[in-house]
Amino acid sequence: MRTLSDLLSEGVRGRRVLVRADLNVPLSTDEDGTRHITDDGRIRAVLPTLTVLCEAGAKVIVCSHLGRPKGAPEPKFTLAPVAARMAELLDAPVAYAADTVGDSAAEVVGGLAAGEVALLENLRFNAGETSKDDAERLAFAEQLAAHAEAYVDDAFGAVHRKHASVYDVPKLLPHVAGGLIVRELEVLRDLTDDPKRPYVVVLGGSKVSDKLGVINALLPKVDRLLIGGGMFFTFLAALGHEVGDSLLETDQIETCKRLLDEAGDKIVIPTDVVVGTEFSDDAATEIVDADDIPAGQKGLDIGPETTARFAGELAGARTVFWNGPMGVFEYAPYAAGTRGVAEAVAKVDGLSVVGGGDSAAAVRALGLDETSFGHISTGGGASLEYLEGKTLPGIVALDD
Repeated sequence: MRTLSDLLSEGVRGRRVLVRADLNVPLSTDEDGTRHITDDGRIRAVLPTLTVLCEAGAKVIVCSHLGRPKGAPEPKFTLAPVAARMAELLDAPVAYAADTVGDSAAEVVGGLAAGEVALLENLRFNAGETSKDDAERLAFAEQLAAHAEAYVDDAFGAVHRKHASVYDVPKLLPHVAGGLIVRELEVLRDLTDDPKRPYVVVLGGSKVSDKLGVINALLPKVDRLLIGGGMFFTFLAALGHEVGDSLLETDQIETCKRLLDEAGDKIVIPTDVVVGTEFSDDAATEIVDADDIPAGQKGLDIGPETTARFAGELAGARTVFWNGPMGVFEYAPYAAGTRGVAEAVAKVDGLSVVGGGDSAAAVRALGLDETSFGHISTGGGASLEYLEGKTLPGIVALDD
């Protein structure tokens, strides 16, 4: 796989370079309809690649998706706020194209000087980006590739998608992997090839079904698998306990029984739970034993006893992978479990990996020091699929 260093060694001054970034940032909407970025971590993550290309004199054209529009423009998914924030972070103008492959894009790209940056509108405003029809997808890729003379993929969060900008464009242009992708692959290989032991994995999130593939793949490799979040309650039901109004996937109960039987003492599940009925910052809560959740109550965070136990399991680990919050951390009464686990992961004397997605968002939302973690992934879904052993189309394209 060729890297950004290879492209720079060939010289990029005055050349148009298309950078596939992952700028799929969370946004909030004011009462007047104004959209605000609530977490700019993904923008910050791609800045080193943009900066080095600009300093080398490239004409940098950035493209990304945002949200899940259905192949046509949707104002709430515009990348305009991202262009504004990117300009602030780069401390330089960012030209914004109001479309991806239309007249605005052609004008903006054509007007770039060496060392300048442009951002194209949301890739998914074009049906060809995500089309399952190879010909339709390739047709869009050809339009997109026409903007540039070289291609850099630095969007690890999208490499598990067989989309035009990720899979087809590299076939049409000289292509390299950006620094983010190189680092992500290095870390994931450390987690899979020969991890230092003890190797502890922490999984949270809402659904067992979302994590079943990675659980099956990792169980033979890990020393401990700590289960929290909403997915825990299906394991609890598999042990024959009531879960109140907590999240439950009844169709996964038998699967959880099998996993518990096969894993022995490898799987560690919560012994106490924070329960409540409201999602708010002033909700009334109660701490109960995990096997004694009252009817009408929802389990919304792991309890302090469990948090301490999980921290103890993590304290002696040499390799840790954490994906998924322990509770509904967005609300103060249910944030302590996620905070406690995050702080324990940060103290690991070895490789500590935060597996992107909501876990990375939690680190930033809770105000934790990002530099205290060995690596914070920019792609939760891509990380999980890699660990499951799946083929990632974007990586295949870069290897060609």
